[in-house]
Order: sequence, then structure tokens, then C-alpha cells
Amino acid sequence: MSLKVFILAGEPSGDRLGGALMAGLKTLRPDVSFEGIGGTLMAEQGLHSRFAMAELSVMGLAEVLPKYRHLKRRIRETAEAVIAQNPDVLITIDSPDFSLRVASLVKAGSDIRTVHYVAPSVWAWRPKRAVKMARSIDQVLALLPFEPPLMQAAGMDCDFVGHPVVAEPLATDPEIAEFRAKFDLGEAPLVLALPGSRRSEVTRLGPVFGEALQAFAHLHPGYRAVVPCAAPVADLVRAQAEDWPKNTLFLDPNSHDAQAYAAIKRAAFATSDLALAASGTVSLELAANATPMVIAYRFQWLTWQVMKRMALVDTVTLVNLVSETRVVPECLGPECTAENIARQLDALAQAPELQKAAMAVTMQRLGQGGEEPGLRAARAVLQRLP
Repeated sequence: MSLKVFILAGEPSGDRLGGALMAGLKTLRPDVSFEGIGGTLMAEQGLHSRFAMAELSVMGLAEVLPKYRHLKRRIRETAEAVIAQNPDVLITIDSPDFSLRVASLVKAGSDIRTVHYVAPSVWAWRPKRAVKMARSIDQVLALLPFEPPLMQAAGMDCDFVGHPVVAEPLATDPEIAEFRAKFDLGEAPLVLALPGSRRSEVTRLGPVFGEALQAFAHLHPGYRAVVPCAAPVADLVRAQAEDWPKNTLFLDPNSHDAQAYAAIKRAAFATSDLALAASGTVSLELAANATPMVIAYRFQWLTWQVMKRMALVDTVTLVNLVSETRVVPECLGPECTAENIARQLDALAQAPELQKAAMAVTMQRLGQGGEEPGLRAARAVLQRLP
């Protein structure tokens, strides 16, 4: 009997996970068929999306409210489609506001097995989310090695399947040489600057990053700053150029085709000596390239006050958490000042090796050198099917 899978993702990161998982399922079960919602990478694996995934890629209260009725209708329509299809398994990927609502309706109207890919960060805040999630989810596929016990304690099966960062390609020596030649970098040491991919982040972080790097340049005049801009904010980053050191190299994805820019970005990560980055999963991309980093982030005042009171961990950086160290310095909230960041970058420039061991441990614990996460995730799903 063929395997029927209903799979849905709501944003590009979920589409990447979904595409890899679908490829893994096709490898292990060539008789698999797919229904659901996804993007271009899932379409490449044979999914005909029921509607455009972009309809679900909304973030923030101001963005969601005008589309609330439409999203609510899509949740209902999707749940009804799952129940009508009666697949062997429903796999929801991240996007919990959409995914878990669909799963809840499906569970209320059927006994279809439900799998959710990407565990909620209950280790950081709001631990009761896992208990609520267990009412509609049978199995969780976790990206981080310390998450399964937390999900299991809430009543769900949970398998650590590896983080997708371990499967991302790294720059080759020829790509690095071509990058340095193309942008006339010579042998200059580089500091990579990553002020975020959302306009709100770049608005808050861009000026302080630029000021911090100017202060760092006074201490280390040989360094060049390199900024691989995210496409949605490239114009905003360039508009802030006067805040940055004069010889900063801004890399604009809108000036290259996607494949060429991906190679440029890989080379920038691989050849940089240090990095200053906004808090987020980018710390794992830097760890994959063994690039020592300083993490910095400015929050809105109310967000920071809530975080301080609700946080269950003393660090926001995944390298620190996974390696069980605190070697990556953080400048967060009121500590996110140009003076503090420049001081941390100066210390890092003088002792970059202190982070190398923690980054290596992080990548090993995330699954580097083992089976690809997509295939591992597919195997976990199949092994737990009734």
C-alpha cells in the first residue's frame, strides 16, 4: 500500500526543511505521495501546493490583524482537506500559529497521526507550550539535541534529527580566492557584520553596528568590514552607510543572480576572521564556518522587560547552549552599545581561538558528519508510523 503524506510549511525556512524531508521520504519510500502547502523547494519534490505559501508568511500583530479572517479560513480549509484526504500522517513544519491550529482541528475530527517538525523553544521561555501542543501532536522532530526529553515529558514522541545547517555547503578555496579577488580584498583580515534580515532589526541595529565597527577600526585599522545584506533590507542597510567605516564592503543580493550571490555569501562567511551578528540562527552558520563571533541585539523596551522576567536560560546564543559553554559574548538589550560591542570585538581579535573548540562541539552535536537531517527526519517519521 502506498504512503500518503499531507505536509505543510508556512515560510521559506520551513520550505527548506520540507523539501529535504520529502526527498528523504522518497528515498526510503518510493511509493510516497504528497498533498499539502509549501514553496518552491517542496514543489521540486513533487508537491502541488493547495495555495501559495506566501499567504502564510506574515509576522507581527500589525501584519496579521488585517489578514486574520483570511488566515482563519485557510486554517479551516486546510484541516478539512487533511481529514478528507485521510493520509497516513500529517506533517506540519514550524509556523506554529498556523500549523498547530490545523493539527488541533485535524485531531478533533480524526485519528490521523500528526508530526510537527521543529520543537518550540520551551527551554528558553513559556515551557507550558509543550503540554498544550501534546493535545494535537503525536511526534516532534527536533533540531537541537537537548530538546527530546522536554517534548517527551509533555507526552509526545520526539526524535532529534539534526540541524539543517550541517547539510549546507561551505565555500571552497577557489571560491574564497575568487571572492577576495573580485572585491579587491587582498589579504586583509575581515570582520563580517550581520545586522539582521528584517527592517525592524536593521533599523535598530544598523547604526550601532556601524558605530561599533568604526570604533573597532580605530583599534585595528587593517580590518575591512563586510556586510552580506539580506534581500529585503539591502536598500535600508545601504542607506545607513554613513554610519559605517568608509571602506565597508556591502554585498547586495539584488545585484547578483541567486546562485552567484549564494557563492559570494558562502565565501564571505568562510574567509572572515571575526563576525558581529544579530541574535539568531546565524550563529550556527558562523559556527559551521568556524568564524568567531560577538552577538548583539536591541529589543523594544517592553519586549526586553518581558524577556528578562520570563527567560529560563542565561544566553540566547545557540552555540553557547549546544556546546554547554558561554564563550560567545553577548551584548543584549541595554548592553547593546557601540562601546561594549567594540570592546568585545577587540578582545575577540586578540584571542579568536577561544571559541573554536565550542563551535566544533556544536557542529558535531548538531549532526555534522552523520546522515543528512532530511533523511534522518524521514526515517524518524517512518519508524514511528503504526
